[in-house]
Amino acid sequence: MSGGMRVWMTIGVLACAAGCNGNAASGGKVSANAPAVVLDGQDKAPPAQQTGGFGGQRAYDDTAKLVSFGPHPSGSDAIKQVQNYIYSELHADGCQISQDNFNAQTPIGTIAMQNIVAEVPGTGKGIILLMTHYDTVRTVPDFVGAEDGGSSTGLMLEIARHLCSEKPQLAIWMAFLDGEEAMVDWNTNDDHTYGSRELVAKMELDGDLKDVKGVILADMIGQKGLTMKRESSSTPWLVDLIWSTAAKLGYGNVFVSQSTGASDDHDPFLAKKVPAVDLIDLDDYIAEGYWHTPQDTMDKISAKNLAIVGHVMLASLGVLETKFSK
Repeated sequence: MSGGMRVWMTIGVLACAAGCNGNAASGGKVSANAPAVVLDGQDKAPPAQQTGGFGGQRAYDDTAKLVSFGPHPSGSDAIKQVQNYIYSELHADGCQISQDNFNAQTPIGTIAMQNIVAEVPGTGKGIILLMTHYDTVRTVPDFVGAEDGGSSTGLMLEIARHLCSEKPQLAIWMAFLDGEEAMVDWNTNDDHTYGSRELVAKMELDGDLKDVKGVILADMIGQKGLTMKRESSSTPWLVDLIWSTAAKLGYGNVFVSQSTGASDDHDPFLAKKVPAVDLIDLDDYIAEGYWHTPQDTMDKISAKNLAIVGHVMLASLGVLETKFSK
């Protein structure tokens, strides 16, 4: 996640409006009315059966694997290893996988990039798009991106393990995006979100964009002391749905009622009037002094918090299915 000179603010917001609640659909989805999970104060992930089948420890292990490749900015040799790992894990899970290789025009020249999309076909019409970015920031030496890029990608790989054998009503697409980070400066000449801009353009050209019911972007979601604030540019009803689901699962202390602002990979979809939400805790990572520094390492990551966000995302998919099946 890049920030440049953007202004970040935290303000009080209203709780979820009545009517955004719902029950999970069938087909392996998690009920938002399930009993709250009781967790201790440690960072160990609870058993997967307590988090709707989502394995927090597996997501943590995937994050550690991604970090083990070292810095992997777009166009680097290391990012090819990351791409191969993502592809191999998705292939093992039985996902339908597409790879979009494209050349991005950047301030440092043309950079080869690759988006990887895993698709779970739906029995009905409509798409829910889940997104993460897997590149690391180029401008910080020795940056391995455990939280910024790694945590959300580890989470998405574990979500794929859970979903790729399912038969949901709405199709679920999981996009692993390249080129979120700036090559030089986020605030200069659209030097950011290359992968998401490529994805939205491709989906519009292919005729798929009109079928997208909602986009859920995960970015910086695994840190210790996680506080998920409501991102202010995100689509309000989708924010309400996810935060209400989190509260029903007992995670109101993590998905809090304050708000924050972020420019991120959801922006190109919002610009096309597609409902989208950004799940991100940038404020705390900046306050701790870890954001875009070589200190963004695995010791900052909590398997428990990965499990919490994964649980909420899976349950929210069920609520979305219920909403759009009416």
